[in-house]
Amino acid sequence: MRYYLSPNVCLKWLETPSVYHLRTDELYELDESSFNFLKACSAAEGCSPAEKKFADYCVQEGILVTDCVAIQRPPVIKSPEPSLRYLELQITDRCNLQCKHCYIGPPSAPSSKERRERFAPESFHELSLDQIRAILLEFEELQGLRVLITGGEPLLHKDFEAINLMLPDFLIRKVLFSNGLLLNRGLMRTLHVDEIQISIDGLEEAHDILRGTGTFARSMDSIKLCLDMGFEVSISTMVHADNLNDFDNMEMLFRKMGIRDWTVDVPCISGRLADNKKSQVSPETGGKYLKYGFGEGLHSSGEGFGCGLHLMSIMADGKMTKCTFYSDRSVGTVQDSLRKCWQKILPVRLSDLTCDCAYLSSCRGGCRYRAEVLGDACGKDLYRCALYDIIKTEK
Repeated sequence: MRYYLSPNVCLKWLETPSVYHLRTDELYELDESSFNFLKACSAAEGCSPAEKKFADYCVQEGILVTDCVAIQRPPVIKSPEPSLRYLELQITDRCNLQCKHCYIGPPSAPSSKERRERFAPESFHELSLDQIRAILLEFEELQGLRVLITGGEPLLHKDFEAINLMLPDFLIRKVLFSNGLLLNRGLMRTLHVDEIQISIDGLEEAHDILRGTGTFARSMDSIKLCLDMGFEVSISTMVHADNLNDFDNMEMLFRKMGIRDWTVDVPCISGRLADNKKSQVSPETGGKYLKYGFGEGLHSSGEGFGCGLHLMSIMADGKMTKCTFYSDRSVGTVQDSLRKCWQKILPVRLSDLTCDCAYLSSCRGGCRYRAEVLGDACGKDLYRCALYDIIKTEK
């Protein structure tokens, strides 16, 4: 019997040789012989195993199939170290909401005239179709795993239909971030993504306070539609002053619905939130809610390193940054190579932080931008300190 590499998996040469399953989001580290065997199976003629037990395991995991597969695969080239595995791609900063906690845009609510001017087409930034294609090609060559397609609201990109049509050309996992208001059955029949993440910032009253009247019901309807149509769905929730009593009920609801991942975080005080003091929560109040959430999350770190070890962001204006919060400190633009910009981003070593508590290996220093906003780039993320009772939390 001959075996073929599944069309849903791709060989990746990261810090170690690996194989990545796009559909399950599983990364398997391989020894040299296993890697060479799977590389032979990726050829058009397939391969015969020296060890059938390993081949049978790969079939069970969906890594190998027994039907001939002929697809164009990206080159397997040694990645830089640390490897760039996750790319946050902000294709547009245009949005159909004016959320009170958004880090994009003016911190204060615009007047009607300012709103018209700000939401005129020329006031937005968008990456072009050619730029997005070039970015994804290089990200794939750098052995990237997952692209996070964000905005603004990415569905508002003027060329979203064309972007969607080219997504199957890339053997990387595609995750669409959306507020859910523009998702509909017709669009989703042709949507080429592996996962959809929708923001739900509390139950109805709390969510609508932050995002606008009626948005909770519409977003929840979209989540149900995504699940009904077979998409994996994750949910992102930001802790704010009006949703503090909702977390237990949200957890029960999301688990019952079959949500893949629930990510809970406290927004950094920037953008509109800086001027919206009523929605802000202190570390003592908000930190304890970071215990909520489930699943694997959207990106990981490595032993001895802080957040963002394998992550980079590209903003809608073309700037490349370590994450979206550092948009004012770009390491280059889309005119530069992805590799060149990635190598300018220095990983955060836990040994360089002033954190010294017993929870550092699990906390990993928390959010470094949040720590910087609180006063010390190498210091403590006090929200994480509250989670671990390093500082006293409010009842």
